Amino acid sequence: MNKNMDLKVTKIPKELKLILKIIKGENELSKEWYVDIDWDLFLNLALHHRLYPLLYSELMKTEGYLIPSHISKSFYHYYQQNTYRMLHLYGEMEKMSRLFNDNKIRHLFLKGPILAADLYGDISKRTSGDLDILVCIEDLNRVNELLESKGYEKDEYILTVLNDWKWRHHHFTYYHPSHGTKIEVHWRLNPAPSKEPTFDELWSRKKKSSIASYPTYIMGDEDLFFFLVTHGARHGWSRLRWLVDIHQMIKKNLKWDRIYDLLRKYQSDHIGGQSIILANQLLGTIITKDMSPFIKGNRPNRLAKESMFYLEQMVNLHTEPVPNEIAKYHKKHLFSLMSFQQKSLYILSMLHPYYTDVETLPLPKEFHFLYFPLRPFLWILRKTRKHTLP
Repeated sequence: MNKNMDLKVTKIPKELKLILKIIKGENELSKEWYVDIDWDLFLNLALHHRLYPLLYSELMKTEGYLIPSHISKSFYHYYQQNTYRMLHLYGEMEKMSRLFNDNKIRHLFLKGPILAADLYGDISKRTSGDLDILVCIEDLNRVNELLESKGYEKDEYILTVLNDWKWRHHHFTYYHPSHGTKIEVHWRLNPAPSKEPTFDELWSRKKKSSIASYPTYIMGDEDLFFFLVTHGARHGWSRLRWLVDIHQMIKKNLKWDRIYDLLRKYQSDHIGGQSIILANQLLGTIITKDMSPFIKGNRPNRLAKESMFYLEQMVNLHTEPVPNEIAKYHKKHLFSLMSFQQKSLYILSMLHPYYTDVETLPLPKEFHFLYFPLRPFLWILRKTRKHTLP
């Protein structure tokens, strides 16, 4: 076992430490834990980390009387709203599953109600703002036609040149203007330069959901663990909901030798170690002997320490603009997560044209190949323009 796993939590707000204690099920905390708590911050942290449904369930067991009544009422309100939202997403999930199956489109649900049921046994105990569906890239056009036939509108936010969308991005977003449902259609689990199993491999190891009345599928446990740790790490574990998912997964009877082989194959074993250390130190997750290969060496522990930055403040990477200091730190952290091969591919990818090159010097599509030799000059031109602006 790694004896240097002690993470420094001194800079984490007391309110977040209390949330972690309650999430861990430590229901007989001394009353001192509830002294000098900024209850508005407590609520905001619970909302930010998307832990309020689970926290509400734990609070109502024994400690509800220690919390101000207006905070308890707010928790109940958000819990109730989330339950309605998850029930709505569950219904839409079944509609999408039937629609895709009827049109012979293989698909896997990544998160949403199906993940909540799989990890928590109750769709109301986890939040989800949308449905994430993974399909084979060859089926994207048909999926687009089907969703548009059902009233969904595609958010055309991806600006692409020379088909770089296929690897620089990993999902398209659709909104339904009538009932407000958001669907993310994935053709990759994560954007490049991540390495990951093919859709056919994931499909061959899928499992059927037990909550749906219509055949609905999610990834197998080992693939799901791979996805959850790489997804959480890519976002800096800035929302603890993702780490609680890992905590819940580890409680299952996972085949750790298969998981280790899978993460090693796709150069992510150090990320698995990072998630296990964070879950152990923050949520009390038990590390078994089978999990010890993940936490060997200094790298998993170093990455876990780096991610504490995201917990010492409420870092929101999903709302633009991200503060410059946070954006710089996150970019550096993402680079540190990459393997040597991934770092090399990432550096090489910067030589590929970006859409900003098209905006700098518009060329007819048949001449877009010229952006390769022109890219260094266009980059210098943008920098020059930036410095000359008042």
